[in-house]
Amino acid sequence: TMTAATINNVRESTYGALYFPWIDVTGAGAYVPPSGHLAGVYGRVDATRGVHKAPANEVVRGAVGLRYRVSKPIQDDLNPNGVNALRVFDNTVKVWGARTLKKNDEFTYINIRRLFNFLRESIDEGLQWAVFEPNDSDLWAKISRNVGAFLTNVWSSGALFGDTPAQAFFVKCDDETNPPEVRDIGQVVTEIGVAVVKPAEFVIFRISQKNQTAS
Repeated sequence: TMTAATINNVRESTYGALYFPWIDVTGAGAYVPPSGHLAGVYGRVDATRGVHKAPANEVVRGAVGLRYRVSKPIQDDLNPNGVNALRVFDNTVKVWGARTLKKNDEFTYINIRRLFNFLRESIDEGLQWAVFEPNDSDLWAKISRNVGAFLTNVWSSGALFGDTPAQAFFVKCDDETNPPEVRDIGQVVTEIGVAVVKPAEFVIFRISQKNQTAS
């Protein structure tokens, strides 16, 4: 059973997005939810422009009409309330918004949320080798170099804000993130900050690997 609190949490989630209205896929008024078509838009933007680009101002392929026509005044009301409009321009249905369900947050926009997820998951997967290495300063330096090289490439692609790598990200893996009590339980902890909204304003996360080798 969905409680009021659960519904509110869903409505404020950075992992969800709401689109309006349903789309016509036959030209005969066969209206369907746009979710599957929008997944296709996401995939197309990822492949052609990158995960950091907003899936907006894009054609919804396969859609020939809308259940309701959304005018600019209606869109201006929907958008700040986290509802992404689908609109018709030159007889083409387009996505005209890229907001998550969360207002006034660093993850208000879909592309920012998805970029952050991509970075976190990529780094976590890319550090799996570390679990078999001795948990010492050599490992920490190697992790810092590897993650730094990855994030430099991400920054070079234009996905992170900042004129320099130092403004775009930082990587910290040392005796501060890995004090004796952390090493004693077999963990390797890396702290990472990425500028996904503004230069030098970092969204910080930690990656923890369970070390399989005694130091």
